[in-house]
Amino acid sequence: MAMRQTPLTCSGHTRPVVDLAFSGITPFGYFLISACKDGKPMLRQGDTGDWIGTFVGHKGAVWGATLNTDATKAATAAADFTAKVWDAVSGAEVLTLAHKHIVKSVNFTKDSNCLLTGGNDKVLRIYDLSKPEEAPQEIPGHTASIKKALWCHDEQHILSASEDRTVRLWDRNTLEVVKTLSFDTSVSNMEYLADGDVVLITYGKTIAFYNAHSLDLIKTIDTPANIHSASLHPEKDFVVAGGDDFKLYKYDYSTMEELESYKGHFGPVHSVRFSPDGELYASGSEDGTLRLWQTAVGKTYGLWKCVLPEDLVSENPEPLLPVPAEIKA
Repeated sequence: MAMRQTPLTCSGHTRPVVDLAFSGITPFGYFLISACKDGKPMLRQGDTGDWIGTFVGHKGAVWGATLNTDATKAATAAADFTAKVWDAVSGAEVLTLAHKHIVKSVNFTKDSNCLLTGGNDKVLRIYDLSKPEEAPQEIPGHTASIKKALWCHDEQHILSASEDRTVRLWDRNTLEVVKTLSFDTSVSNMEYLADGDVVLITYGKTIAFYNAHSLDLIKTIDTPANIHSASLHPEKDFVVAGGDDFKLYKYDYSTMEELESYKGHFGPVHSVRFSPDGELYASGSEDGTLRLWQTAVGKTYGLWKCVLPEDLVSENPEPLLPVPAEIKA
């Protein structure tokens, strides 16, 4: 009999959780940041969901959040027309970058020296964080709000997804479009997997995978519901996705076969991301919670403890109580 998923539920937010991002693996483990419409992005220990701190300073909903690789800096994108850069160790605000409209997306370069932003004013911006007084480089071209903007190819290119139903690949040096993908509906989310050189794009009920250099289509997965977010396992074993029907779906990347589906939240799922080690994935929802899920159910990892059937018999002659449906983190 297959073991049942027992998610770790992370409470604390008071409004919908709309974006999630993990750091890389550091000497202190890895970390998770959440963006929420309550305007208070939170930092957590990635493998347990334990709350570390809240970044206080935005005056509106926070739509996007990210951490740099070593989890020393955080950046957030908000409805107060600003992006902010934070010291992720002390929680102190480092910079406020004023924009002309709501900011939806933030992404650091690998060296953390530059920040890429995008939002409702349809313009991509590149800030040199060592020279915050200087005006950013601006890249116009989209005709509607930018939902996601990511560095790719060692920061030689930029990927942007917009409400104008396009994903565009830009040359970092010339600031010109290299290639445009057009869709028949708005793109809901996008993920770039550097090691696998794959771009994952969700739109409607479709999860699509593209070659990150050519933007040639590799494959698609059709799902039962509108999908808001999906994530590819770091070793390209699995794909997880969530959307309108409150469920989380897990697929085999090679065969595209659905492996699991279960009701994950009490509202639509807005964001799904795999951890950097691939051992778990996080989901954020309209219900105001984050949940952490095991990639391999039953494995001892983080707060999950595996008990083998023979151990249960030898150590617990008394009948076992049912496993609780959730573990609160």
